[in-house]
Amino acid sequence: MASLHGKCAIVTGGSRGIGLSIARALADEGADVVISGTDQARLDQAHASLTAGRGDSLRVVAVRADVRDPADAAHLVGVAVDRFGGLDILVNNAGTAVMRDVASMTIDEWRRIIDTNLSGVFYCCHAALPHLKARGAGWIINISSLGARNTFVGGAAYCASKAGLNAFGEAMMQEVRHDGIRVTTVSPGSVRTGFSSGGDAPGTEWKLSPDDVARVVIDLLNHPARSLPSAVDIRPARPPKK
Repeated sequence: MASLHGKCAIVTGGSRGIGLSIARALADEGADVVISGTDQARLDQAHASLTAGRGDSLRVVAVRADVRDPADAAHLVGVAVDRFGGLDILVNNAGTAVMRDVASMTIDEWRRIIDTNLSGVFYCCHAALPHLKARGAGWIINISSLGARNTFVGGAAYCASKAGLNAFGEAMMQEVRHDGIRVTTVSPGSVRTGFSSGGDAPGTEWKLSPDDVARVVIDLLNHPARSLPSAVDIRPARPPKK
């Protein structure tokens, strides 16, 4: 995919943070982009940001969809296929976290984390794969976390969801590689977004930028068809010394 012109990409959780940066990078490279989220106001704001100054605002579509709902995931994929005639790229970026120890975590909090970070990826992949196979090629990029391996206190549910995502992606990669579909898991470390501890407050400049993660996604999409970087770790170059 040396050129993304004419390619259709879905970015879940694309209304802010890493997802918004990935969506912008894809649009800058000429792709038609469909973003999803659960907050309509944020989606409207993201759509306005992504289309500002572009000649054709119809190349970016915002869809309110909750990836925890299989029907919403199927609807999201259906909108992309109906609008742009097919699907080439799925970026599973939607994620959530509640940093709480196991004894204090509620059942609903556990379910929300697992259903978003793991089951939601399955629902989106399940809906997208027939369309990617129809194209004869494509990419699925799952945004995971270094927390999948580097566990920490208060992160049991989050780390478990991301570890499960890694295993899911590795198995699916082997299932669909002969269909011309490449699957990659991208695992960032600390990123300057509202999602992580400390967000983008002063003193966090050492963290990755969401644009750094977006750059990795674009670099992956530009890899020659013979290669498959199936897992990529990206971490801050110079974190604070302990």
